[in-house]
Amino acid sequence: MASMSHLIAKPAPAATFPLSSPRTSSGFRPRRVTVQRVSCASPRGGERSEQEAQKHDRRDVLLGLGALGANATATLMSARRAGANPIATPDISSCGPADLPPSANVLTCCPPPSNALPVDFTLPDATTLPLRTRPAAHSVTADYVAKFNAGIAAMKALPADDPRSFAAQASVHCAYCDGSYSPEGFPGVELQVHNSWLFFPFHRCYLYFFERILGSLIGDPSFAVPFWNWDAPDGMRMPAMYADPSSQLFDPRRDGRHAPPRLINLDYNGREPRFTDKQQVDHNLRVMYRQMVSLSPTPSLFFGSAYRAGDEPNQGPGPVENIPHGPVHIWCGDPNQPDGEDMGNFYSAGFDPLFYAHHANIDRMWSVWKGLDARSHTDLTDPDWLDASFLLYDETSKLVRIRATSVTVKRPVAVQRSKAEKASKEEVLVIDGIEVDRDVAAKFDVFVNTEDHAAVGSGGRELAGSFVNVPHGHGHGHGHGKKGRGIKTKLRLALNEQLEDLKAEGDESVVVTLVPRQGKGKVKVGGVKIELMH
Repeated sequence: MASMSHLIAKPAPAATFPLSSPRTSSGFRPRRVTVQRVSCASPRGGERSEQEAQKHDRRDVLLGLGALGANATATLMSARRAGANPIATPDISSCGPADLPPSANVLTCCPPPSNALPVDFTLPDATTLPLRTRPAAHSVTADYVAKFNAGIAAMKALPADDPRSFAAQASVHCAYCDGSYSPEGFPGVELQVHNSWLFFPFHRCYLYFFERILGSLIGDPSFAVPFWNWDAPDGMRMPAMYADPSSQLFDPRRDGRHAPPRLINLDYNGREPRFTDKQQVDHNLRVMYRQMVSLSPTPSLFFGSAYRAGDEPNQGPGPVENIPHGPVHIWCGDPNQPDGEDMGNFYSAGFDPLFYAHHANIDRMWSVWKGLDARSHTDLTDPDWLDASFLLYDETSKLVRIRATSVTVKRPVAVQRSKAEKASKEEVLVIDGIEVDRDVAAKFDVFVNTEDHAAVGSGGRELAGSFVNVPHGHGHGHGHGKKGRGIKTKLRLALNEQLEDLKAEGDESVVVTLVPRQGKGKVKVGGVKIELMH
């Protein structure tokens, strides 16, 4: 939680569907559709030659191998406006039953009740708060592992009705992800922190309080959870401390095939790839480049679609939430469990200690992305994002209301953008009206201008991106569970860089191909279009 706890992360040591048929199933062979492009008379002029000269090595860039940059400082922004509609968590007494699978061994996802009203979060005093440094999980010392084990053991030893307990903290994810809450003022609508711009700030807040609770129980306020450095070659295996059956960090409900020394597949779709270790590392690095760079040129694309009070949930995820976040969840979950528990289902994911290392790295991706381009990679400024709020317990069992505005990080230097940069827009491929059952693991890939998708490698220029659904529940019995188990969302994929690579910038249309990879026959797509977006 870089901004709130003065935390830094150590650098790791070294199918297409007919547009006229909004209910066409994706469970058959891929088909193609031609999509008309938006006219954009914006000549590149002299910039083109420089871009062409640099194009050949863009996918050789390794993400996540450098430092995040120390001394990040927090900022609070005054951004309220008349008529604003930020998402707000209501009083926890309104928490209702989550939509759990029949096999779930969880009785409730709701937090213990509070006898006091929530207090607004305030930034700790930077002069007295210890610096917390998150280490890469594969590089920690034996002393660190022992301390981490002691902290998790202390959390597990607390009674379930203690909000600091491991069980209560694990259930936080279930309550916010499986339909236990409605937004304040909208009792008939489900509150969902995935598949929208809430994904990054919610999980940062959640992880921050988990970390403070753990540190307080072992008497070390400087203790920080590790990040699973799956974006760097040395960290692409499950960290050893989580694979020890005698450890508090071990979870038996994982996929045994994926224990060390198996390399993770950041684009996992339920099938084991036939890669050598070198090929798997290269594949993962290309996936990271695509998701963090090619598909994330603007804040609105990186963070995901806007989600305001009164909106239906699942407005659309950002690239990183989609991949690698989703595939890592499914890769870790046990396929022999009825619903992919623990990591493979949102209701149970928090019960695996590995979840917190995974999300520590997801949180790190937010900082890495901002460091890739200081001019255009900035936090969102929409008041409805800044004022979105969540209720969480702190290390003193006090209920705290924390806003997204509390977890944004101010840049040390203001950067001026040229007039041309301010006027630039991104061509975005929109896969609209995606429908899938919430409890189905699903994935499909999107290709542009390819004749043979099977011949396109992980870093192939024709691969535009992918859609992933991690199984989760829906609303409780306050009205918003009546619409069934399906979700309806959309996928947005940045095209500017890809069209340059394909030399298709001047084409009037492109051919888009959707290829189902997981959950075949269980996904519907409403349409495909291209839009211009800031």
